[in-house]
Amino acid sequence: MPLPNINDAHILIVDDDERIRGLLQKFLSRNGFWVTAARDAAHARRLLAGLEFDLLVLDVMMPGEDGLTLTRSLRETLTTPILLLTAKAEANERILGLEAGADDYLTKPFEPKELVLRINAILRRVPADAPVDAPPKSLQLGDVRYDVSRGEMWRGTDLVRLTATESALMRIFSGAIHQSVTRAKLVEDLGRDNGQSQERAVDVQITRLRRKIEVDPKNPRYLQTVRGAGYMLAPD
Repeated sequence: MPLPNINDAHILIVDDDERIRGLLQKFLSRNGFWVTAARDAAHARRLLAGLEFDLLVLDVMMPGEDGLTLTRSLRETLTTPILLLTAKAEANERILGLEAGADDYLTKPFEPKELVLRINAILRRVPADAPVDAPPKSLQLGDVRYDVSRGEMWRGTDLVRLTATESALMRIFSGAIHQSVTRAKLVEDLGRDNGQSQERAVDVQITRLRRKIEVDPKNPRYLQTVRGAGYMLAPD
């Protein structure tokens, strides 16, 4: 029986293994997704130049430009959610993927149903477009302004690109201004499994988000660490 999915999303699969590409394409299509496949990073770049996708599924171990390098490069201009597929189960490998800008990771071998569940969890974190006439509500973080109603971050007149996970974190913190939010609560609200590795993954995402907010990310003024209690957003 097909699993429920989010709004018939368009997924791009990038994997150099033709057999895996075919299996994933068939399974995701059967579950209601629109699916396009690329054989390597160069092929993916050509597709991304002409098509819009709701989520990218990238294999890490590809010849030439690997999945981590491609993710870092895409994150310079692209906010589309990225799920990495990796054959390495070590925590450090997963952390590298998150630091590169991925929203989640899945270790091979995996059950195809789990891939669908992970994809749906990521897509649920993507902020929906707000109505044009929605009343503005914003937070000031130094020279950074966060529009809560639209889920947009601005530095002056420049839009700051947020990944799906970063957007989800800002929504969580915006609903708890000047209140500490535990790492376990962040893991839960992000729709991830419990565990120390997931809390460590949240720490990585917080570090990335601070780079976009703080003047000095190592000494945060606005996205603060509350010792023994988690994190807190403290706008001006």
